[in-house]
Amino acid sequence: MRRRGIGIQGLKKKQNARSHFKQMGEQLTGERIATMEEQMEKFRKALEDFAFSHKEDIKGDPIFRKHFHEMCASIGVDPLASNKGMWSELLGFGDFYYELGVQAVEACMSNRQLNGGLVEINELVAQVNKRRGGKVEAVSRDDVKQAIKKLGKLGSGFQLVQIGNKTIVQSVPGELNRDHNQILSQAESQGGWVTSKGAEKKLGFTSDRVQQALQALLNEGQAWVDDGARDGERRFWFPYLHFSK
Repeated sequence: MRRRGIGIQGLKKKQNARSHFKQMGEQLTGERIATMEEQMEKFRKALEDFAFSHKEDIKGDPIFRKHFHEMCASIGVDPLASNKGMWSELLGFGDFYYELGVQAVEACMSNRQLNGGLVEINELVAQVNKRRGGKVEAVSRDDVKQAIKKLGKLGSGFQLVQIGNKTIVQSVPGELNRDHNQILSQAESQGGWVTSKGAEKKLGFTSDRVQQALQALLNEGQAWVDDGARDGERRFWFPYLHFSK
């Protein structure tokens, strides 16, 4: 038997059904977005009320301040986004992080010739607190990280880099590529130094690849050469690891 076609009426019904389902889908999506926006606005208002009630705790307690930043990040609020915004006026964050950023820059610049622009975050926190003196509240690791992130957005060359188990502040322009990071990570695991042959064996790199990476770190002042080892093999030391606490 010959199969009968669905006909024009059948096609129209299918088109109408598709159009109906599409409209329903768009309506549901719109309602969900509106509901989510309403919820986010309620969260922001609750966060503002919380900030107002706990203003002194946020400004005076670095641990409380860290948790407050985490709360803000969870709903997409950046209290450091504008020096003229509500958060700056409410909490004084603009002035606080501006001052902290200046102190971090000064600390990094004072040691750049020594460490090549790489400093472990805890060492930088100690240097910043030393500069601030004992008459003001000590800043935390999270405070300094927030200040460095703001400096990075200004195109200053400052950024946070994770190498091995350490968080490093890089205060010079340029990228540490994967080869650099792996060599630095190996140095971290064995007291702050590597040898060319040791890096080749440990990382599976060719001799040329290791030499290229080490030479780049030497050129930036981020590595030192030591030819005084007892075994006679040249060692490459990394000052940020030597001076980190």
